[in-house]
Amino acid sequence: MAARSAQEAPTDLLQTVRPSRTAGVRSRRRGPATPVTGRRPALLLSALLSGGLVAAVLGIPGAPSASAEATSVVEAQALLTADAGLELKPQASITVAEAQVRLQEVAASRAARAEAEAAAAEAARPKAVLPVNGARLTSGYGSRWGTFHYGIDLAAPMRTPEYAAVDGVVLRAGSASGFGLAVYILHDNGDVTVYGHMDSILVKPGQYVEAGETIALLGNRGQSTGPHLHFEVHKGGEDGERINPVGWLSARGVQV
Repeated sequence: MAARSAQEAPTDLLQTVRPSRTAGVRSRRRGPATPVTGRRPALLLSALLSGGLVAAVLGIPGAPSASAEATSVVEAQALLTADAGLELKPQASITVAEAQVRLQEVAASRAARAEAEAAAAEAARPKAVLPVNGARLTSGYGSRWGTFHYGIDLAAPMRTPEYAAVDGVVLRAGSASGFGLAVYILHDNGDVTVYGHMDSILVKPGQYVEAGETIALLGNRGQSTGPHLHFEVHKGGEDGERINPVGWLSARGVQV
C-alpha cells in the first residue's frame, strides 16, 4: 500500500502542475486580456512600500532600516517614472545675481510708486486756507474807533481750531502784548502772518507747518471783547508793513 502511494505521488503532482484543459478552453473563450502595463508601476511601488512596512512592524530579522526603506521608495519612484515614460526634470531656479537684480527692480518700483503718491498728495493739498473755518468777519482792516485796525477779526465759538494760512515756519509762539497769546509764522516769500487772542497754542518756535495745519484754539485773551481770531499780514518780515489780509488771502484763492 505504501509502495503504491509512492508510485502514485508523482502522477498526482504532475496532474496538479499540468494546466487544466478546461481552464485553457475557458481562457480561449474569453475576450482579449486587459493590458496591465499602466497598473504595473503603481502595483510595484505599492508592493515595495507594503513589504518594507510589514517587515518594519513585525521586526523581521534583516529587515531594511529606515534609510534603506527610504532609498527603496526613491528607487521605486524612479522605476515608476521610467516605466510610465516620464522625464525627470531638474528643479527650476535662478542665480543669486539674478535674484538680487530682481530685488533691486522691486525696490526701485516701490520707490517710484511712493514718490508718485507723495507728489499726488502734495498736489491735492491746499496751498492756502482761511485761518478759521466758518468764521464771521466782525471787524475789517482800517480805521476803527479813532485808531487804525491793522488786521481782521474772525469770530467763532471758543476753542475753534485755528489754521496756518499758508506753509511756513513758526517764528514766535507765546505771550504777546495786547493779544494775550500770539503766533508768528514766516512764509517762503518773506511775509509773516500773525494770529492773536487764542485760548491755547499748539505749536512751538522752529516748527514747520503746512497750510490748513492746526496751530491754536480760538480764544478771548488780551484786549478782546469776545471769542475771535485777530489775523495780520506783515509784508517782507515781522517788522514790515502791515497790509490788508483780505487782499493777501484773495491773491492766494481764499475768500473771506
